[in-house]
Amino acid sequence: MFEEILGLPVHVLVVHAVVVFVPLLAVLAIGYVGLPRWRHRLDWALGILAVVAPVTAFVAVESGEAFTDALVARGFQGEILDQIFEHSRYGDILFRIVVPLGIVAIALLVATSGHPRVPRLPALVTPVLAVAVVALAIAALIYVYLTGHSGAEAVWGTTL
Repeated sequence: MFEEILGLPVHVLVVHAVVVFVPLLAVLAIGYVGLPRWRHRLDWALGILAVVAPVTAFVAVESGEAFTDALVARGFQGEILDQIFEHSRYGDILFRIVVPLGIVAIALLVATSGHPRVPRLPALVTPVLAVAVVALAIAALIYVYLTGHSGAEAVWGTTL
């Protein structure tokens, strides 16, 4: 399922979605926290990205594992395989950051919605969620960079 689409490795295709959606989620989440006057304009986009970014990260991780297995089966070894494993470790960490970021962003959306069905929450909930969102967003930005850079180095670093 995660191996190929029309003869191309799924991983090579889906990483571009991760590189777009994860930073968008992180920046929009920070904007949602830092610009409360704009929350009513950012809420739908943040809600959608809070779901889409983790899904694309999941597909990237799964397709990356399938791609790595295919490369190992073809006899890849040595330094390039070490680079691929480093890239894989960064990708796993990124996924483990993006999922909680999506969950906490949705929780913050609910907590700040003002909807009558949302029970009155303790005053500390919103600031705690805001701090968690910002911390996870910064971590996501760092790890999307590290993951992308290590992947690019694995692909392009040895051929230039």
